[in-house]
Amino acid sequence: MVSVKLFAVLRERAGRDALALDLDEPATVGDALAALARHDGLAEVLARVPVVMAVNRDYADDDRSLHEGDELALIPPVSGGSAR
Repeated sequence: MVSVKLFAVLRERAGRDALALDLDEPATVGDALAALARHDGLAEVLARVPVVMAVNRDYADDDRSLHEGDELALIPPVSGGSAR
């Protein structure tokens, strides 16, 4: 099982801040994203919003391997703040 932490709009659309994914090994971050795209509310956001991904707090690409017990964090761009 891989723990997926969701931030910002992903958290809002999923209605929670974390999900658990059961993935067949060998699995990659790309496999996890494909599985998440089947989750209600996340497909549309993942299709249009770029996300930064981290596995066990290290930045990762789509081809990064995932293993049992890993934590995958998905961080969309954050807007806000003031113009200077």
